[in-house]
Amino acid sequence: MTTGLVLVKLIPGKEKQALAKIRQINGVRGVTGTFGPWDAIATVAGKNLETLAQVVVGKIRAVKGVENTETLIEVKI
Repeated sequence: MTTGLVLVKLIPGKEKQALAKIRQINGVRGVTGTFGPWDAIATVAGKNLETLAQVVVGKIRAVKGVENTETLIEVKI
């Protein structure tokens, strides 16, 4: 299983609608709103990196109201 933290920048005024849609995406384990340069952090999981990329690029970035994302892949140290 591959897990990532997706930092999400939202378009002002579209935050609630965008976050509601992101929460419904298969592979999204949770979403937390934040203050700062990023508006939310989504925890995403997939069976491998390719599946994770499909969720981020194909689904999260396609949500109306999402302006930008940055994905941090979790690793065991």
